[in-house]
Amino acid sequence: MTLNCLRTALSFLTACVLAVPAWAQFRVEVSGVGMTQVPIAFAPLRGEEASPQKIAAIVQADLERSGQFRGLSADHASDETERPDLSSVRQKGADALLSGSVSRMNDGRFDVRIRLWDAVRNQDLGAMSYAVPPADLRLAAHRIADFVYEKLTGDRGVFSTRIAYVTKAGGRYNLWVADADGENAQSALASPEPIISPSWSPQGGQLAYVSFESRKPVVYVHDVSSGKRHVVANFRGSNSAPTWSPDGRTMAVTLSRDGGSQLFLIDAKGGEPRRLTQSAGIDTEPVFSPDGSAIYFVSDRGGAPQIYRMPAQGGPANRVTFNGTYNISPAVSPDGRWLAYVSRIGGAFKLHVMDIASGNVSAITDTSADERPSFAPNSRLITYATHQDGREALMTTTLDGRIKARLSGKGGDLREPHWGPFIKAQP
Repeated sequence: MTLNCLRTALSFLTACVLAVPAWAQFRVEVSGVGMTQVPIAFAPLRGEEASPQKIAAIVQADLERSGQFRGLSADHASDETERPDLSSVRQKGADALLSGSVSRMNDGRFDVRIRLWDAVRNQDLGAMSYAVPPADLRLAAHRIADFVYEKLTGDRGVFSTRIAYVTKAGGRYNLWVADADGENAQSALASPEPIISPSWSPQGGQLAYVSFESRKPVVYVHDVSSGKRHVVANFRGSNSAPTWSPDGRTMAVTLSRDGGSQLFLIDAKGGEPRRLTQSAGIDTEPVFSPDGSAIYFVSDRGGAPQIYRMPAQGGPANRVTFNGTYNISPAVSPDGRWLAYVSRIGGAFKLHVMDIASGNVSAITDTSADERPSFAPNSRLITYATHQDGREALMTTTLDGRIKARLSGKGGDLREPHWGPFIKAQP
């Protein structure tokens, strides 16, 4: 990647999306060893053989992908109504046990019930149940994983959240919305022209993105549930790199309407933008701090792309990255503690994580073409795109890089992931 490439489209670094079939399903491959992992046993859910989705397997995959759990198999099926022999569970090396049942109701829905046990303290940690149509069984499993995760770690789980990503297949581009594990993908937009830079609204109901369907980059906001959309920025030149303010009312975008790529604020409904930067270089890839007080962005104003920070309403910018000569694609964790970005090291593009308070930086991947990191809403995981085994893949990683999971589509490649926010569960 050259500086000339930066000057033509720095915000479009992940635009070269590759082909994947629209029907592609994902498999999860977890690798790495964490410092501490809770061993949890999964009893076969009674009646699960009649379910079109294997609830226990989905929950186990979710928890293992978080890097904080190691799944074990229980000896026999156990439902939520019986008290298991927790001493035998402990003897198998498990600290916790998940048991339950799945049954089909007369109206065609499935009744999913689970109970979580602490095998160390010999305690019932609680139960939950869902009555859902077959199409919502995966969501029920993800919510169960959230329940288990929170009970055993104290932190909120992210398994029932969603991700967005882009694919290209046979000359057509697709913007997809999928479960956090990559499954259950639904097309939000298909186009013969590139779609790039998807960005979730803070409330999780809308996606901003850049589409080239007008043969130039234009920023749209798309309502996920209705499919309706509107143009936010279609000015002279390029309109790119949309990101939402924490209140969802405004967006920061990169516009070249005044001759060079600079940052602007614009109402999320559209309107006249207000210019934020006045540099002689390229300013792009803005992201807000969680409290909305600052914007992190990429600029080559010092001769090579680095990450800077400035007040959200404009003002002096301070350089943030100093390790390496080429740092792009900033993402700030929702808790405000971490900055993820991609750094070019010896010609390889690797994902790095910075502790914002101390400035300490760690490289957390051993791949060479990482792109566009995005934090989970609980700040515990990062999703990103990379090349692995000769293919494009979506990955998740823990912040220390110890546990990684590959979400790979059959026969194709994926990129430009963005992790959505927490959404209030429906009763």
